[in-house]
Amino acid sequence: MHFDAESLTPLYQQIADAFADGILSGAFAEETQIPSTTQVAREYQLNPATVLKGMNILVDNGLIEKRRGLGMFVTPGAQAQLVRQSKDLFYSEQVTALVTQARALHISKTELLTAIEKGYAK
Repeated sequence: MHFDAESLTPLYQQIADAFADGILSGAFAEETQIPSTTQVAREYQLNPATVLKGMNILVDNGLIEKRRGLGMFVTPGAQAQLVRQSKDLFYSEQVTALVTQARALHISKTELLTAIEKGYAK
């Protein structure tokens, strides 16, 4: 994980994003424990409250759960939820932009699909 204090993205959001990326990639498997707030704060020299705020975003989104006295664990189905969200975001942003640009260039659906099949979209 890497956090940039100079970024326009708040640190707590960077923390939430880093853990979500880890869940999505499988680095943090479902039903396994993730590093504690204290561990992350120490390792990356961050304020524990900032780390907790980032983790609470994931709790609120149902991706991790707090188990009293045990720590934070990835919830069952968290990876699938993130895959769905990533696909939805991809379709709504990337595919919509591609189709809009293709229409502006008068590229037909057939031409676009042919280009994808030929591997132009690598």
